[in-house]
Amino acid sequence: MRRSWFLLVALVAVWLGGVVTAPPAAAHATLVSTDPGEGARLDAVPEEVTLEFSEGVSLGAGYARVLGADGERVDTGAAAVDGRVLTIPLRPDLPDAGYLVTYRVVSADSHPIAGAYSFVVGDGELVSAAGGVGEDATDPVVAAALPASRWLGFAGLALAIGVPVLVLFCWPGGWGSTRLRRLATWGAWAVAASAVLTFLLQGPYTAATGPGSVLDPSLLSATASSVAGWTLLARAVLAAVLALVLRPVWRQGSPPSVPRTVVAGVLAVGLVVGTAAIGHPVAGPWPGLAVPVAAVHAAGMAVWLGGLAALLAVVLRPGVPAADLAGVLTPWSRIAFGAVAALVVTGTVQAVREVESPTALFVTTYGWVLVAKLVLVLLILAAAGVSRVWVQQRLGVRRPRQGGRRTLTAHAFAADGVAEEVAEAAGLRVRMQSEGAVEHVPALRRSVLVEFAVAAVVLALSAVLVGTPPARSAVVRPVDVLVPLQGSSGPVGSVQISVDPARPGPNTLHLYLFDDTGRLTQPAEITVSLTEPSQDIGPLDVELAPAGPGHYVGDGMNIPGAGTWTLAVSVRLDEFTAATARTDFPVR
Repeated sequence: MRRSWFLLVALVAVWLGGVVTAPPAAAHATLVSTDPGEGARLDAVPEEVTLEFSEGVSLGAGYARVLGADGERVDTGAAAVDGRVLTIPLRPDLPDAGYLVTYRVVSADSHPIAGAYSFVVGDGELVSAAGGVGEDATDPVVAAALPASRWLGFAGLALAIGVPVLVLFCWPGGWGSTRLRRLATWGAWAVAASAVLTFLLQGPYTAATGPGSVLDPSLLSATASSVAGWTLLARAVLAAVLALVLRPVWRQGSPPSVPRTVVAGVLAVGLVVGTAAIGHPVAGPWPGLAVPVAAVHAAGMAVWLGGLAALLAVVLRPGVPAADLAGVLTPWSRIAFGAVAALVVTGTVQAVREVESPTALFVTTYGWVLVAKLVLVLLILAAAGVSRVWVQQRLGVRRPRQGGRRTLTAHAFAADGVAEEVAEAAGLRVRMQSEGAVEHVPALRRSVLVEFAVAAVVLALSAVLVGTPPARSAVVRPVDVLVPLQGSSGPVGSVQISVDPARPGPNTLHLYLFDDTGRLTQPAEITVSLTEPSQDIGPLDVELAPAGPGHYVGDGMNIPGAGTWTLAVSVRLDEFTAATARTDFPVR
């Protein structure tokens, strides 16, 4: 028991240490650059607009549009994606005006990302980007249905795989149990139903439409042509075939033949790989490592949770023979320990990959859900430890003592009669332990019930994590924005503002001033201030140093704490012309 707790503490320490020391990596695509840039003022209308992302994206059921100031489309409708670059061709002979670029594309992890920005041609006015963001919100019904569907799939996977594994390795007589047959069969069909439902919801999810469009042919076609769509369909087929392959075995109530066992094993492996080969593991760095790790994680979850369900449904119910109780719990204790160890180790690897730093862990939705999951996992491990100690004490599952070999050698040279008496005594001891353990089964059942109930909540959190942007991509990024300089009679130029790393403490500020023709300009005077209105902080003056024509640097600009900060720039271009610019940015 002491060694088990030592292993648990060591694994948790590795988990936390990995999060602290993890190198930066990207998952869940983010916008890297655009051409034209945000807020840019151009002399002529470009032939196309390009957006570059941090990883490969696809249009799928999403969209990429360029709108005029009147809200009408000015692109040709032939947007295309080449790896990480999205290209939107524009119509010829467009007038000088403000234009809004709005997009919703699908990242490699099957989740949509959306945004909008604007640029100006000639003397037009800058179009507010807020008008292109409202339509990008995921429908609330779809947003709630997807995690529910994923939870159904995870629970079904546990029953479809975990129940047969327990029966195959721990209780051959369990093939004749009607309860276990129903659990395993219902689990397989639940996986299939979950895959189909997720497939239908993927189109409305990526297109930001409602549940009424689940059967829209264009959305179904877009999903079916994606890697995620094919993976979901393959998962549904594998689950259905697994249910059909094991159906005769459950009916006849005897262990399956070797060929049927191999076929079922291949299907089970395909199911866990299909579960891992969609979402965060396939995006970002090291997908060749992340997918196998996620597959082992899913397999460990299925074996452990499915086995617990089988124990609660049949093995730990009143009236179970003492021999069956001992025969099942003894090997199951070892299998469960291995599954838990695999879960913790692979969970550590996944957490290190998806969380960049302690800051990202505690300031993002993904991080907080992961913390809640970790707390519950620790509670499950405590309950599992209680169950394991119960089996060790009641059924005599202990590590061999150092003197065991000498005892066996002595018995080998003993008289035949003495050896038989020793064997009979050992068998009697095992039977007495088993019969005595039956009286204390309710205590074990309560412990297993706690494991199972909390594990069901952990599955729900896992379903939410699958659809939540990883902490690496959700954490605040450095600020880099171009905003117009507003004079008394309208825009008189623009200022590019860069704040790095946009976190509490020292930051580096870069300012580039442009006139209305897009050229760097040198002002007569410039001042910068920081305020945090919700906390009544500021204005705080920022010291600037010239770094070239139209370029100023605030090295060591201090941001006192987290919040939504406003950076205001005041410029006096000449004796008669003054202008201001401001931008809000989050600091966490």
